[in-house]
Amino acid sequence: MTTRRMTVSQALIEFLAHQYTVDGDVRERTIAGTFGIFGHGNVAGIGQALKQYSELEPGLMPYHQARNEQAMVHESVAFARMRRRRSTFACTTSVGPGATNMLTGAALATINRLPVLLLPSDTFASRVADPVLQQLEQPHDASISVNDAFKPLSRFFDRVQRPEQLFSAALGAMRVLTDPVDTGAVTLCLPEDVQAEALDVPEEFLVDREWHLRRPRPDRGVMARVAHAIAQAQRPLIVAGGGVLYSDAAAALCDFVEMTGIPVGTTQAGVGSLVWDHPQSLGAVGATGTTAANRIAREADLVIGIGTRYSDFTTGSRTAFAHPDVRFININVASFDAVKHASVLPVVADAREALLELTEVIGRYHVEKSFADVIHSEKAEWNAVVDAALKPSGRSLPAQSEIVGAVQRASDPRDVIVCAAGSLPGDLHKLWRVRDELGYHVEYGFSCMGYEIAGGLGVSRAAPDRDAIVMVGDGSYLMMHTEIVTAVAEGLKVIIVLVQNHGYASIGHLSETVGSERYGTQFRRQDQKPDTAREPEVLSIDLAANAQSLGIRVIRVEQGEGAIDALVRAMAAAKASATATLIHINSDPMLFSPDTESWWDVPVAEVSLLKSTTRAREDYAKQREHQRPYLGI
Repeated sequence: MTTRRMTVSQALIEFLAHQYTVDGDVRERTIAGTFGIFGHGNVAGIGQALKQYSELEPGLMPYHQARNEQAMVHESVAFARMRRRRSTFACTTSVGPGATNMLTGAALATINRLPVLLLPSDTFASRVADPVLQQLEQPHDASISVNDAFKPLSRFFDRVQRPEQLFSAALGAMRVLTDPVDTGAVTLCLPEDVQAEALDVPEEFLVDREWHLRRPRPDRGVMARVAHAIAQAQRPLIVAGGGVLYSDAAAALCDFVEMTGIPVGTTQAGVGSLVWDHPQSLGAVGATGTTAANRIAREADLVIGIGTRYSDFTTGSRTAFAHPDVRFININVASFDAVKHASVLPVVADAREALLELTEVIGRYHVEKSFADVIHSEKAEWNAVVDAALKPSGRSLPAQSEIVGAVQRASDPRDVIVCAAGSLPGDLHKLWRVRDELGYHVEYGFSCMGYEIAGGLGVSRAAPDRDAIVMVGDGSYLMMHTEIVTAVAEGLKVIIVLVQNHGYASIGHLSETVGSERYGTQFRRQDQKPDTAREPEVLSIDLAANAQSLGIRVIRVEQGEGAIDALVRAMAAAKASATATLIHINSDPMLFSPDTESWWDVPVAEVSLLKSTTRAREDYAKQREHQRPYLGI
């Protein structure tokens, strides 16, 4: 067996450079590159290996410097989502705070089931230097390090304590990264000393290796049973989730619903499964949904979930599907999701393969004309509501819906809207008119504040032929804006629309509904002796100046009646530019988007001395009366 003498780090980097994901006719590198911030734990190991290959084999493993460890994981996840989970990045950090800064990113990746490879350094395997700088010591267990915190957040975890363990660890990592069911954060801990140790590496380990994505077909005969169940239904509804897009099933879904007339409501991850103006598209469903989707959902007697995990937002905290005899048929590559709500027909299969077979066996089925008329009527009514919400009002401080409308009008069909947290995801879910299956990128599995700008860079890397438009509130911006520096340093084009409303608008509104009166949600000066009768002073925060100091081009939209028109002009200028642009605009957080006729369960204090809380509890009790378990019978 031919071998080469290499360090563990050198062998790992070369191994990763030769891994390929194959999905039908598509073949691409599984690990497109490496993000890294170097410290004492990885500078002489992974850092040295990346430096060596950058000189001896440029292009073998592209390296990108990040400014925040959490952000580089977000960027990798966003890249993976745009590539339909076929490709991602590796992220390397030193042991200690560098590693633990990635924990939030790991949780986000696993919750959203998006692949990312994490390579944190670890304490000395030899323990010759013990304790090292930043080492966590636990008197009851000498084997624990801070990296053990990754275990519950990772879909695969290993610690390479000896050089020979690299082979099984690396192959195990690739298995999970390319598994449509098990994918998520994959963590390989690399002790500081082991990274630099040498071993004889078989050439077989370093050659090109292909990992074929599994696209399991439905069990024999099961789709005929699904077709029969659909034929018996009076008001069927499809709930399309992220699995539709990850399995590249949008075209198959379109063909199926055009044949049958069955309407479609989409989750946050499933937006794009149908374009907004498709006759069967009801838009968003659930707590941040449209009235069209939620009214149809309320009366649906058969819910066909495709690639969805049924989050509480999708089900309106189990109030959305209110028909007394509602049944569920769930098509999902993961059995864990296929059996949710006691599905009468759990179909464990790839979304595209299942839809293709269902289209063949559905026969001449089509929804009744009376139901088709209801679908058309509800859709038309909601479209009129959205038209009004997106229209400029001429107010000095525009509503957030007007800002969304201006960005929509200035965007191109293939542009990608990026968001994650705050009030914007809810507004975008029900108001954004998606025109391309990959044109909507809202991270709502973890809804992580700070994801937005890093996510926008990931989209830009994955799809440089599209404009990534990041919409972010001031709360999320302040959480993590550091990757603006990365955009400037690497010449990545991203358009950031920063909406300033001086606080946490989403939680502020929620705070009112639960009787807490926006307590702790506004960016206001805190007096030592609060005077509730006096309006607190707004902090003079200049976020536009902050962004400009990081090197990005900034366009300020001045407050006034012409703010929305100015925003449209700013968007046009940003799109015409070849580099990154941030547009700053103020909004009125007290102007809300159209009601969804849905609910989200946030428990209210059962007893309180505050009248506002008591009133909120009364309303909460009424809403809970509509909750029910979905048992499929």
